[in-house]
Amino acid sequence: MKRIAVVDNKKLKDINLKRHIQSLCPVNRAGTECIKIEKDGRLTIDEITCIGCGICVKAAPDSIKIVNLPEILDKTPIHRYGENKFALFNLPTPLFNRVVGILGVNGIGKSTAIQILAGVLKPNFDKPEKEASYNEIIDFFKGTEMQLFFEKVRKNEVKVSYKPQHIELIPKAQKGKVRDLLKKVDEKNKLNEIAKELEIENIMDNSINEISGGELQRVAIAAAVLKKANLYIFDEPTSYLDIRQRINVSKFIRNLANENTSVMAVEHDLIIFDYISDLAHIMYGSEEVYGSVSGVKQTKNAINVYLSGYLKEENVRFRDKHVKFEERKPFVKKKEVPLIEWSNISKKLGNFSLKTEKGGIDKGEVIGILGENGIGKTTFVRILAGEIKNDAGNLNENVTVSYKPQYLEANDELVMAFLQDAIKEYTNQIINPLNIKPLFLKKLDELSGGELQRVMVAHCLGKEAELYLLDEPSAYLDVEQRLIVSKVIRDFMEQKGSSALIVDHDLLFLDYLSDKLMVFDGIPAKEGIVKGPFLMEEGMNMFLKKLNITLRRDKESLMPRVNKLDSKLDREQKEKGKYYYG
Repeated sequence: MKRIAVVDNKKLKDINLKRHIQSLCPVNRAGTECIKIEKDGRLTIDEITCIGCGICVKAAPDSIKIVNLPEILDKTPIHRYGENKFALFNLPTPLFNRVVGILGVNGIGKSTAIQILAGVLKPNFDKPEKEASYNEIIDFFKGTEMQLFFEKVRKNEVKVSYKPQHIELIPKAQKGKVRDLLKKVDEKNKLNEIAKELEIENIMDNSINEISGGELQRVAIAAAVLKKANLYIFDEPTSYLDIRQRINVSKFIRNLANENTSVMAVEHDLIIFDYISDLAHIMYGSEEVYGSVSGVKQTKNAINVYLSGYLKEENVRFRDKHVKFEERKPFVKKKEVPLIEWSNISKKLGNFSLKTEKGGIDKGEVIGILGENGIGKTTFVRILAGEIKNDAGNLNENVTVSYKPQYLEANDELVMAFLQDAIKEYTNQIINPLNIKPLFLKKLDELSGGELQRVMVAHCLGKEAELYLLDEPSAYLDVEQRLIVSKVIRDFMEQKGSSALIVDHDLLFLDYLSDKLMVFDGIPAKEGIVKGPFLMEEGMNMFLKKLNITLRRDKESLMPRVNKLDSKLDREQKEKGKYYYG
C-alpha cells in the first residue's frame, strides 16, 4: 500500500527528539534506513520503506503525519511541495458555459489546484526541483478533458483571470486609489458598468488601504472580471460580504459563464455554494498531507455526497459521520424567564445612528442576528457587552456576559494558557469537538485564521456567563468546521441553560443554531434599526423578502437551499408570502 509521510521540521526542532524518533523506528532497528537525519538537520522519512506502524507519529503527533492512500491514488501526484510535504492528486475540470464549484475542507489543496489551473503554479509531478513542461502535463492527462484544456493553454487559446483567496494582502502589494488600480486592468473598457454592478462606485476615489474587507473583496472581484479571459477563477469570493452582497456577487459570477467562458469557484458557505454552482467537484484527502479531486457532479448531488462523507465511484470514505440536518421543530414556548431587556436604545457614532425597538432575550434562548454590513450589528452587540455605552434608552445590564468580537487579535500567549478555563471545565464539550488539542503549544499569533477563530470561540464559551455574544464565529472556517462550531454552540447552550446572541452572514449556520431571529434594517453607514427577536419563520420571511430570495429544504439532506430566481418553487413561495421553507 502506498502511503504519504509529512514531516514539519519547523515544529520538530529538538535534535535529541529526532534521534529518539529515529531509534524507535522498527525498520531502522532492522537495519534499513527509513527515518533519516539529513546533514542540514532535517528529519526525513522514506515513504517506500515505511511500514506505517505509527510509532513515530505517536512520538511527535504535531510534527509527523503518515497516511495510507486509497488504492485509486496509487499513482504519481500532480504536484508535491517537497520531500515529506503536501501532495496533490488530480485537478478539477473547467467547463464552458458552466460555473464549476470546488467543495472541501481547509488544508486539502483547493488553492493549490486552482493556482495550477490559473498558471500561477506549475505542477512538478513529484519532482520538487523541476517544473513540468506543457508537453509533460498534456501527456499526463492524455485521454481526459484536462488534456484538451492544457493543449489550449499551450496554444494561448485559454486566458485565465484569477481572484486570490487572501485579499488582505492586496493593499500591501498595491498602492493608490481604487479607480486608478482598476483602470490599469480594465481590458474590457467596462469599469463604470462593473463598479455599479458590484456596488463599489462610492469608494472609487478611496485609497486601496482605506477600504473595508467587504469593499476590498468586491474590488478584487472587479479586477479579475475586468480582464479579458475565458476562464475566471474565484477563490472564496464571498468572505467579508454580508448576505445581500453574497447573493448579488453570486448572481454576478453566474452571469459570466457562457459558450466561450468557464467559471470556477471555491466557497465555504454551503447555501451560496449551491446557489453559485452548476456542477461541482469534491476535494478529499487528509488535511495538510494530501488532497485529491472527485469526478464532476451536479451541485445538489455533490453537496449530498459531501454531507454523506462517502464517494461511491472512487470507493473512498473521507468522513466517519454522515452530516444530517434536522427538520426545524416547531418553537415551543418555554416558561419565559427574562434575562436581558431593552427599549428605545439609541447610539450615535460619527455619521451613523443606531436605534432599537423594544426587545429582550429569555434564559436558554439562542438568537441569530441578520443584517447588512455597516448597519450596526457589532455596535449593538458591543453595547450589550458593556464595551460602549448607549446614548439613550433603557437597558437592564444585570447580566454576566462573555463576548467574542468580530475582529480577532492575537499575541504571543500559548493557546494552552489562553484556554485554561475551557480546558479545565469543558474539554469534552468544547476542546475535543473543536479539535484544539493539536494547537495547545502554538502561540496565538502563529495560528491561521480558522485556527484562531476556533480558539476564540472556545475562549468565549469557556467563561462562566449567562449571555454569550459571538460576532461572526463562522468567518475563516471551512464547511465542516462551520457545522461543528454551530453544533458545539447549540449543544453547549442547551446543556448550560444559558443564552447566546450570534451575529453571522452564513444563513445555514444561523438556521441550524437559532431559536429566534433579530433583523437589522436601515441604510448602511447611515442608520440602523434593531427589530425583534422574532420567531424564526417571521424573522426569516422579513429578511428574505427584502433580498427577494426564497429558501426550501432539500428532500434528501434537509439542508436549506436557495430557489433559483423565478423558478416554479420561487414563484409559488412568493405568492404564498412564505419565503422561508414554503
